[in-house]
Amino acid sequence: MKRISKAAAVAAAGAAAAALSALPASASTAQAWPGRAGAVFVQTDNTAGNTIVAYTRTGAGGLQQAGTYPTGGNGGQLAGSVVDHLSSEGSLAYDQRAGLLYAVNAGSNTITVFRVRGDRLIRSEVISSGGQFPVSIAVHGNQVFVLNAWGGASVAGFLQVGGYLIPVPSWTRDLGLGTSPSTVFTGTPGQIGFTPGGSQLVVTTKNAADTVDVFSDGPFGPSAEPTVTSLPGAVPFGFTFDQYGHLALAETGTGAIATFAIAPDGTLALLGTAATGQAATCWITAAPHGALYASNAGSGTESTLSTEPDGAVTLQGTTPTDAGTVDAAVSSDGQYLYVQAGGAGNVDAYRINPGGSLTETGSVTVPGAVGGEGIVAS
Repeated sequence: MKRISKAAAVAAAGAAAAALSALPASASTAQAWPGRAGAVFVQTDNTAGNTIVAYTRTGAGGLQQAGTYPTGGNGGQLAGSVVDHLSSEGSLAYDQRAGLLYAVNAGSNTITVFRVRGDRLIRSEVISSGGQFPVSIAVHGNQVFVLNAWGGASVAGFLQVGGYLIPVPSWTRDLGLGTSPSTVFTGTPGQIGFTPGGSQLVVTTKNAADTVDVFSDGPFGPSAEPTVTSLPGAVPFGFTFDQYGHLALAETGTGAIATFAIAPDGTLALLGTAATGQAATCWITAAPHGALYASNAGSGTESTLSTEPDGAVTLQGTTPTDAGTVDAAVSSDGQYLYVQAGGAGNVDAYRINPGGSLTETGSVTVPGAVGGEGIVAS
């Protein structure tokens, strides 16, 4: 396939950005390198130089290091954090359709774009995040949004054209959270992500505001203001969507996983909740077959949960991990779960059994990744 230069991409995006119109999915990129099934990419968030470490899945489900790739920026560390320096979910994002990997460089206020070739990466761009201390990235079609944690917190929007990002300043949204470099890690926003259909953009604010903010989104970008749902004491952190399309939210303040229906106007309706019985339940991911996996940083455990069509949530079991359980990713075939443990910078690998239970298949120590966050799997 023909590679598009950044200059050509910028020129091609000029009219689209001026009109605030996203491109159709068919124009996503001129060179997409889909990740080979079994590749796992891990972000170190090292403050001396952020790096993505690539792994190949072994036949037994463990991990074998395949390469290391500097992002060209530095990781960051929020005040008071120990095992979760970014205190966020989604700091590494994989766009399988476009064959692109996005990484935040919180210490440099930049994001890096990599082209994915199986378990190898080619760095194509390092660009300003449009704010201070980026912590989470969301991708849908040709739209990319970055959640910045400092400077009051903000959302910055980009168009992806030919594997490069074109900033769209009119898509920036200030969250007004009053965050700054002195804000402790519990008081910064937690995650940004799209609803499954891409029509809404969701942001969690942790205990900066104890809210879930929902922007409507379309080809002309996000709504000027979000619909705000207040969840006092919940400390809404990481989220995913279950097999029925419900928002599944990790509520750190209550130690529970809660499910919600999101209405077209962005309002949330509580459907179900289940306590994990663990400490610091902050991150959550979903498997294709329906199980949810919540990471409990304070307990060093992973909770397995299931949901029903009506949104009811049930705790199915708890599995020990290495210390400081943080972000996690499920392989695209639904067979394996890979869990970051920030205490020593490990990734623990588990086979997903019928019914969702976990069996450990190995563990690796990621170089320079103590306290690091950000993991994706193909």
